[in-house]
Amino acid sequence: MEDPLSSGGWRFAQCFGDKGDIDDITEADIISTVEFDSTGNYLATGDKGGRVVLFERNELKKGCEYKFYTEFQSHEPEFDYLKSLEIEEKINKIKWCKRQNSAHFLLSTNDKTIKLWKVFEKSLRVVSESNHHNGQHPKPPPQSASQLTLPGMAMQDNIIAAVPRKVYANAHAYHIHSISVNSDQETYISADDLRINLWNLNISDQSFNIVDIKPVNMEELTEVITSTEFHPIHCNLFMYSSSKSNIKLADMRESALCDRHAKCFEEEEDPSTRSFFSEIISSISDVKFSHDGRYILSRDYLSLKIWDINMESRPVKTIPIHDHLRGKLCDLYENDCIFDKFECVWGGDDKHVLTGSYHNYFRIYDSENLSDVVLQADKSAFKARKIGGAMPGSKLGVKNGRPGGTPFKDTMPLEALDFNKKILHASWHPRENTIAIAATNNLFLYSAA
Repeated sequence: MEDPLSSGGWRFAQCFGDKGDIDDITEADIISTVEFDSTGNYLATGDKGGRVVLFERNELKKGCEYKFYTEFQSHEPEFDYLKSLEIEEKINKIKWCKRQNSAHFLLSTNDKTIKLWKVFEKSLRVVSESNHHNGQHPKPPPQSASQLTLPGMAMQDNIIAAVPRKVYANAHAYHIHSISVNSDQETYISADDLRINLWNLNISDQSFNIVDIKPVNMEELTEVITSTEFHPIHCNLFMYSSSKSNIKLADMRESALCDRHAKCFEEEEDPSTRSFFSEIISSISDVKFSHDGRYILSRDYLSLKIWDINMESRPVKTIPIHDHLRGKLCDLYENDCIFDKFECVWGGDDKHVLTGSYHNYFRIYDSENLSDVVLQADKSAFKARKIGGAMPGSKLGVKNGRPGGTPFKDTMPLEALDFNKKILHASWHPRENTIAIAATNNLFLYSAA
């Protein structure tokens, strides 16, 4: 039986957000991160306006459908007077903590400050009767102490409240780009370009610096940290990727400062393909552990790579994503698109991987046989309620990599690509074949049977 995920069995399910033209988009509404919680029943998005929007699963509907849950302002724009620097309110990352009780806890961060939010249902109570009012009509004032009664309270409404339980500030000199909660649910790490800090979730005024690659002389700076993540099972292991195309696995049991990594995953560069752009396009933009912790998925500008944690010398699979753009690197450098940071995601089964591309296309790969499905998170999707968006001269939800499939680059005229439309952020439901895709100011949901 053919795997529905690899054969284009994906269906558009929902779209949230303003469905107007791309020219009318407010900058603050652009989604900057998207994340399912560990159960898949809740979904969070953050935007450039510093807001966090939560969605919950709609149990009344068949299939995987979501409805609006709550929205709150997580971060406000600030100004660093010492450095004369504006600090944007844009949410860079959201990470859920595992649920311990009826409340939800999640971490959100902008460039400088991380916050731990508690989101919970709260009942509003109002005074229903008192000494001056019986609920419907005024009462005459009491004439004696014996006529005094205690005011009565009544439930008026249930609201969803969001309060910041902890604010972790002033620990990063550079912009925070990654946060990751440990499997022990007690600690988390945050990373900027040069340092990684370890925090206890309950302590907001103290963190430990566990990686520091800042040279004494900043003119000698040759690489920066681009992403970091804790191992999903072993609480002592974490990894971080760099702009020098390597991934380092570190063990916190070895020493307090993890500058000496336990493993380094790096593929030797082919000297014949070296060019002016080599360093830029080989910089790793995102790394993710598989759910069982055995494999690492990494994304650079042109490709996805799957690494076995036991083999450092080369990836077990390299999946080309942007080979059709090799000839346009000069143009992409001039319009800054070459610096775009595409995320990568494992499917809940650890057999499929997902990443985004331009023109609102995203691709789902079967990591075992390398077949892939190309979909488009496009306005036409919710108009037609069909699979993805139409690719030029092809069927909806194109299947590649198998007999009868057409390579992505052959179906996509380069002149037709809109480089302003890009899928940078995505999340995959941990237990079901449902994916959330951030396309500018819209959140698209797709599911497969």
